[in-house]
Amino acid sequence: MSNTIGRKLMLAVLFWPRWFKRLFAVAIDVFLCVFTLWLAFSFRLNTWDMLSGVQLQTIPVSLAIALPLFITNGLYRTIFRFIGWAAFAAIFRALLIYALLFAMIYTFIGVEGIPRTVGILQPMLLLLMVSISRFIARYIFGSAYRDMLRHGARAPVIIYGAGGVGRQLASALRNGDELNVKAFVDDDPALHGVIIDGIRVHNPARLKDLVERLDVKTVLLAIPSDVSERRKEIIDLLRNAHVAVRNAPNVSQLAQGRVRSTDLQELDLDDLLGRPVVPPVPELLNRNIRAQVVLVTGAGGSIGSEIARQICAIGPSKLVLFDASEFALYSIHNELSRQADWPFDIVPVLGSVRDPLRMEEVFATYKPQTVYHAAAYKHVPLVERNIIEGVQNNVLGTYVTARAAAAHGTSAFVLISTDKAVRPTNVMGASKRMAELVLQALAAEKPQTVFSMVRFGNVLGSSGSVVPLFRQQIAEGGPITVTHADVTRYFMTIPEAAQLVIQAGAMATGGDVFLLDMGKPVKIMDLARVMVELSGLTVKNEDNPEGDIEIVTTGLRPAEKLYEELLLGNDPQPTRHPRIMTAREDFFSLADIEADLSLLETSVKTRDEQGIKALIVKQVSGYHENSEFP
Repeated sequence: MSNTIGRKLMLAVLFWPRWFKRLFAVAIDVFLCVFTLWLAFSFRLNTWDMLSGVQLQTIPVSLAIALPLFITNGLYRTIFRFIGWAAFAAIFRALLIYALLFAMIYTFIGVEGIPRTVGILQPMLLLLMVSISRFIARYIFGSAYRDMLRHGARAPVIIYGAGGVGRQLASALRNGDELNVKAFVDDDPALHGVIIDGIRVHNPARLKDLVERLDVKTVLLAIPSDVSERRKEIIDLLRNAHVAVRNAPNVSQLAQGRVRSTDLQELDLDDLLGRPVVPPVPELLNRNIRAQVVLVTGAGGSIGSEIARQICAIGPSKLVLFDASEFALYSIHNELSRQADWPFDIVPVLGSVRDPLRMEEVFATYKPQTVYHAAAYKHVPLVERNIIEGVQNNVLGTYVTARAAAAHGTSAFVLISTDKAVRPTNVMGASKRMAELVLQALAAEKPQTVFSMVRFGNVLGSSGSVVPLFRQQIAEGGPITVTHADVTRYFMTIPEAAQLVIQAGAMATGGDVFLLDMGKPVKIMDLARVMVELSGLTVKNEDNPEGDIEIVTTGLRPAEKLYEELLLGNDPQPTRHPRIMTAREDFFSLADIEADLSLLETSVKTRDEQGIKALIVKQVSGYHENSEFP
């Protein structure tokens, strides 16, 4: 009964007005000043008599010194239940000044009837008492606050990682009102059983038992991102625990000391790949960018925008962002412009790579030294149903842009290509292979511009990736749609792909086809299953009819392949970067290419899809039309 009354009393104090709490704290400090004066005299005179006579004069002197110092040092701005070392440092600083002033009066100068030792003893007692009062307030009111939240709607969570980030995260969550940290889990055996800030650290082997016993639905990862292989092992362990997995917020959010559930980050799916981080080669990053005018076409797209971000970090003399979409161009320009006060211009330019006059104008005006050509239509089914637009943009647009680059003395031109360009079964892939052939032919005839292309697979989180679609379908309760149970793809994160594109282009000598090491191919069905399990849900199937999310196969889309390749031949050569290979592949002469491009342009103008397909079959090795496509 008394515990219940005490808890209710403490909860009532929590809801006092702030001004009243501060007034109450001032009253406590006034009492402590008087009480420690009485203690100092009692210890010195070996008697417990009340203060009297000249002794009473020390009270107004003590208060006149202490209260202004306490106020100016912020002792009454602190929320006691969240008080930390900074607040205790402020107390020590204020009491140190107090001790000097008080001792100056009663010890060094001296007042008749007041023992000189009181001038030293009382400040020491006051420092002790004020510190203890704050500590008690933190303990009592902090416990009452946590008790209030525990009986409220705070969701229980476990933090994996009891290092610096994990402890900082726990502290920030304690100050919030949404999540309640029930336990730490850590790989370090020396920490097992240790209690950190009232939270016990457990062995990862007990994770599944902890999840069930504590009724935890979410585990927060607070481990370094550079230990990718260990992160993947941990994620595999968490998959079996049937919990949602989230990454800890970034350092700046943690530094604010308060974290909400919305600050928790979606799990980086590159963790699933388990690929160790390969640091970039600074020389390769800088070679074609630093102090140069750089043009990015398709700058509003997922790859183009990330290349633009990394270019800004390297430091060009000018960055020209080119895109046909007004909204996409506005978005990336606005993001980069407000991100930092860059010492160079970022110029947004609207236009289409298919427009020769516009491209001529852009190159004549800005004279870019390096071009990253990311403008492309890349959605396979859409291009398959819009062949003329796809070929016009991907092939003729590349030709127009590359010719303008060569005419205006551009030093380096890098095409963003795709693994779908290898033995393509779809027009999108075939159009990208034709774009490669255009650059290979130009490289042989226009050596003053170093033309190269970088070929890679799917990027996680891009506009064409399955990942955003799967996340949306999981959020909607399913089902997740997969085209085929055996469909397999290469995956890479957007930042890694952009960084490798920049480095590959810097190694080009002309006509190079660069291949990015995409790691092991991933089955899309497996990716869908992992995403469900790491959302804290289960897959609904024949073995688990009571599961949460069903995965259904819809059949291969028009012109879709089960497997993708990166190379036409079988002899890729290493480069100075371990993640980049190069290959030399057959191509046509510029005269032959331009003759076919002239026919292609005529077919585009006359809307002759069959003529376009005939030219694709002629130019692209291994292309075969999907007969199932209507």
